[in-house]
Order: sequence, then C-alpha cells, then structure tokens
Amino acid sequence: MSETITLAAETRDRVGKGASRALRRDGRVPAVIYGLGKEPTAIHLEEKALNKALSTGHFMNTVVMVAGQRTLPKDVAFHPVSDRPTHVDFLRISEHSTVTVAVPVVFTDEDECRGLKQGGVLNITRHEIELVVDAADIPAELTISLKGREIGDAIHISDITLPNGATPAIEDRDFAIATIVPPTVPTAADEALDAEVAEAQSEEAAAEAAAEAAEEAGDEDTAEG
Repeated sequence: MSETITLAAETRDRVGKGASRALRRDGRVPAVIYGLGKEPTAIHLEEKALNKALSTGHFMNTVVMVAGQRTLPKDVAFHPVSDRPTHVDFLRISEHSTVTVAVPVVFTDEDECRGLKQGGVLNITRHEIELVVDAADIPAELTISLKGREIGDAIHISDITLPNGATPAIEDRDFAIATIVPPTVPTAADEALDAEVAEAQSEEAAAEAAAEAAEEAGDEDTAEG
C-alpha cells in the first residue's frame, strides 16, 4: 500500500491569474480541494515540498493529507517551458472511499525470462493500470514477474494477482499489459538504407575536409603574400 503524504497548505484569500502569478513568484503553488459535496477550498502549497512529493513517482496514486483534509491528487498542471508545477487539483475522499487510480506497473525477474535471454524484447503496452480500489488500500505499484516467459507470450490483466478488493477499471475485456516479441531482424531494405546514410555522411565529411584544407591553403597564401 502506498504511504500517505502530508503537505502543509494555506488558504488563498484571492483567486485569479494575477494572484496566482504573485504566489508563484513567492515559491508557492495555487491549488484547489473539491468533492464530497462541499464547497471548493482554494489553497496554496510550498513549491519545494510539492516537488519532493512529485519526485516519489507515485504522487497521483497516493492519499495526500492537505490543509487537514484527506485527498487524492487528480491533476497537476506544469509550465510548458520551465516544467514547474503551476496548479494542483485535489479530490476530497473519506477514509474508505472507493477511488479510481492509475497504478504503475513494475516488471521483475528479467534474468529468469527465457524469452529475453533468447533475444526477445519486452513490449510494454500499459505502463499503468487503472484500478478501482478502497482509498485505504491503494497499492504503490503492481509487480509482474517475467520468470519463465517465452517469446510470443502475452501478459494480460487476468495473469496478475490484484490487491484484495481491487478490480480493473476496464471490465469488458482481458486487456494485454505486455508481450515478449521476437528480436527485430534487419531487412535488405534496412541494410541498403544504412549504406546510403553512411555513404552520404562520408561524402559530407570529405567535402568538409576539402573545404577546411582549401581555407587553410588560402590563409597560407595570404600570409606569404
């Protein structure tokens, strides 16, 4: 189960773009808490503390105690250039709310996977799996063993033992999470293309060398004159 994170927060008296910009200049991040039939609460967080929580890698599927309220992060907005967090949405939840969260998938036992030893490649189609689970039992990750897997094997959601009480958000099909595919074998066309690229690069390098030599020769003539 993922650990609960606690973030200190202060209530925002003013909202709007101007107020939000002023907060960010002071190293604070605007946020809002909503849900459970209550009025939204506008707050702001310390950016350093938020970044530390984000760096755990499982912030979005972790219960966060913020401003004395139990919440689940629902969205984090980032600046398109600096990539700094600019706003966070938190959903209020009760201790045993049923929530839908995206849980990261971790693969283990690669050294005992026959398919990978034979040159196969692990093709991951879902890096996260959405689960419907009790808020008190949200897993930090789902671990999938590759032991004994062969080239051509597909790993489906039915192959995973989910935490007690958890169910996949997608219920209408046994979806694949990963497959072990054969190694890619270069074709004649691939080899021909590689040869063309190598030849072009060689010609370009030769042209640059010739230009540099001519430039050096010109400099020497100028010096002698």
